[in-house]
Amino acid sequence: MELEAKIEALSAHLKELENVAVAFSGGSDSSLLLAMSLRALGAERVLAITADSPTLPRQELEEARTLAAELGAQFATVATAELADDHFANNPPDRCYYCKRELFERMRALAGQRGFRHLAYGATATDLGDYRPGMRAAREAGAVAPLLEAGFSKADVRELSRRLGLRTWDKPAMACLSSRFPYGTRITPEKLTRVEQAEAFLRYELGFREVRVRDHSEIARLEVAPAEFARLLEATLREQVLAWLKDLGYAYVALDLAGFRSGSMNDALAKTGVNEPRAE
Repeated sequence: MELEAKIEALSAHLKELENVAVAFSGGSDSSLLLAMSLRALGAERVLAITADSPTLPRQELEEARTLAAELGAQFATVATAELADDHFANNPPDRCYYCKRELFERMRALAGQRGFRHLAYGATATDLGDYRPGMRAAREAGAVAPLLEAGFSKADVRELSRRLGLRTWDKPAMACLSSRFPYGTRITPEKLTRVEQAEAFLRYELGFREVRVRDHSEIARLEVAPAEFARLLEATLREQVLAWLKDLGYAYVALDLAGFRSGSMNDALAKTGVNEPRAE
């Protein structure tokens, strides 16, 4: 299906909803969904809800607030407490299901209180090719995925966002901080804070665009784009990174030669057959 046809299908679907609360992370997918919802329904019939979660970097929470204001959307936050659930905190392969179950239940409750009948989230057709247990939680909560239903891929999201002048059109993916830990490693507030501080230094102080700090207890495994390897390994910058991460408590700092890739912790699941593509 051509992009123009997908845009028509998306707009028609959003108009059928009549009013909608958008699960809004401030990423490229949810930003486009929010912008198109506002175009289809008007600001009075759209609410952006962002989860104020311990797994969300504080910078991203403020960025979501700013983006919603720029788009002219009503904005609300809802606090989540997934760390209190051992099903999540023990970090099993389906961790995302328990996180999203908590998130969507609380968002749906807030949306209902504010008079919004539908809750929408920014899944796309591209998400069907990875292990996504959070999508099961969305279905159970009755959340709808207008971009997915209209056939949008990630590339479509970026192209339409660029046409609309959204500054998120090429924003790097920002998965929640819990994705930085190997499955089976218990997630704690202290560990989340350490990873957040490590990535904030690399991203905002040193300017690395795509970066992950995968936390393997004493080891920080850095993922950056291969094109930035040489810069990271330049002597002065390398010493800065080492000093910062060791101050945070890491004994060893390693560069992943495969480079940045979203969901790299899922690589270990392939050996067990868990990482088969599915709509979850």
